[in-house]
Amino acid sequence: MPKGNKDTIEAKGFTIQIYTEDFKNDYISLTDIARYKNAHEPKDVVKNWLRVRDTIEFLGLWETIHNPSFKGVEFDSFRKEAGTNAFTLSPQRWIENTNAIGILSKSGRGGGTFAHPDIAMEFASWISAEFKLYLIQDYKRLKSDENSKLSLGWNLNREISKINYKIHTDAIKEYLLKDLTNEQLSYQYASEADMLNVALFNKRAKQWREENPDLKGNMRDYASLNELLVLANMESYNAILIGKGMDQKERMIELRKLARTQLLSIEKLNNTGIKSLEDKSKQ
Repeated sequence: MPKGNKDTIEAKGFTIQIYTEDFKNDYISLTDIARYKNAHEPKDVVKNWLRVRDTIEFLGLWETIHNPSFKGVEFDSFRKEAGTNAFTLSPQRWIENTNAIGILSKSGRGGGTFAHPDIAMEFASWISAEFKLYLIQDYKRLKSDENSKLSLGWNLNREISKINYKIHTDAIKEYLLKDLTNEQLSYQYASEADMLNVALFNKRAKQWREENPDLKGNMRDYASLNELLVLANMESYNAILIGKGMDQKERMIELRKLARTQLLSIEKLNNTGIKSLEDKSKQ
């Protein structure tokens, strides 16, 4: 299964996982929905639903509309058998034989059968109309929260743009940071990213990891909003300096000056508003 992130919603006291494939398409856990009907063997509930002829026809129609690679011949074979006493069908078999995209099967911890919201709601209807309504209600709440965060991000970017304008018109020449050592200036950095780390944070990524073995992620994940803003400007300026043919040591000096000037400029701003937005984004 491609990379993505997970979230959860609640329906009548049951927690339902939502997997967002490639951070774009939602897939809701059929396994978790099935627990409402059978908490001990939810996978059997999913298999029983897949045996129903109406289910196969619905899935086939959904795939025909949304999936140009759907294998119609294999689907017809399942449709002919569906509903008979001997017919059984697992999610994995459906996916592999028809090249379906509406249902996903994930193994391991937190795994199970996941389905596109259209299909998940159809399954929930088969389980319980009441349960489906609660499921829809909390799913809408989740989408509303996501839209609110996107709106907050837009406002945050607008405030960052205001600060950027202030930085680029500020003539203050005072410095906040210590000078780089000769060793830091002479070091041949393996990547531009690591050079920028030293220019702004005074240390390479490897050094930060050695100093913080218990922290997850990297040093940039723990940077302040102001530092990330300056870093973005440094990356753009570094590209310009590379285009001018400057070697790494010369660029290091120029980028250090830029970091000093911009950090001091931000410190002089009354940025109460942006701090408030940052706090809200963490809620």
